[in-house]
Amino acid sequence: MRELYPEIEPYHAGRLAVSTLHNLYYEECGQRDGPPAVFLHGGPGGGVIPDSRRYFDPAFYRIVLFDQRGAGKSTPYASVEENTTWDLVEDLERLRTHLGIERWLLFGGSWGSTLALCYAIAHPQRVAGLVLRGVYLGRESENRWLFQEGASWYFPDAWQDYLAPIPCEERGNLIAAYRRRLTDPDPAVHLPAAQAWAGWESAIVRLIPKAHEEKEDPLSNLAIARLENHYIVHGMFYPDDNYILDHASAIRHIPCRIVHGRYDLVCPPRSAWDLYQAYPEAQLTFTPDAGHAGREPGNVHALVQATDDFRTLFEV
Repeated sequence: MRELYPEIEPYHAGRLAVSTLHNLYYEECGQRDGPPAVFLHGGPGGGVIPDSRRYFDPAFYRIVLFDQRGAGKSTPYASVEENTTWDLVEDLERLRTHLGIERWLLFGGSWGSTLALCYAIAHPQRVAGLVLRGVYLGRESENRWLFQEGASWYFPDAWQDYLAPIPCEERGNLIAAYRRRLTDPDPAVHLPAAQAWAGWESAIVRLIPKAHEEKEDPLSNLAIARLENHYIVHGMFYPDDNYILDHASAIRHIPCRIVHGRYDLVCPPRSAWDLYQAYPEAQLTFTPDAGHAGREPGNVHALVQATDDFRTLFEV
């Protein structure tokens, strides 16, 4: 079984102003002159963590990581202003240009897979390859599964905690009910709502949940809860619900590995399968012993194998 590469530190970190409001944090690790690979975190609002650097061979790749608008160390924190899918796509282009990169490998999990696909559709000539984990296409059916109905059948106890901040009369549209609370300026309202929203995802992210997982500071969940809800309420800012599948023909020439946990309740395997039907040139692996989390052993094995195999994309 492949494991994550050893822990490494960035050799460079910086900030990039992408609008008059938003300023992004980014970092580079690995080989300064190596073939570039960029890590796209989940959420929206999730931010990068030190383990995000470890899916790539640091002796080969120039590894680029950044916090998307409103996430992590980027500022302003948890802001929904000027924060759309297409803003993030163009932020990637600004970062690529700023770093002097011609083409790069895109690695994205969950929402990161969505952003990778949208970027590839918009800028296919800039993408050397795609590694996608826990595919999320941003469709209404996927959002209803996770935040309104389907996944509750498997974790009814955790679902009760998700329902707790919402009165019974508002539960017919939980996404709208959460939006009212997550956008409320009062921390006494939006912080408990953020904790419940993010806590629900955290409870079901692994095939085998952690027995004694520590609860995070509610403030650390605000970006992921507020931004996920913001994007869902606005239909991911797509022109239509099936945007990615309808435009998959534009990227079928790009080498792609799809890794999806067989027991993923956050983003059900049907999403990866539907993408594969529209993108049959991709290689799809259903990890038999994993859920949604990128750091589950089966997912780690397949993802590290993918980035290792893709080293051939850059060989002369």
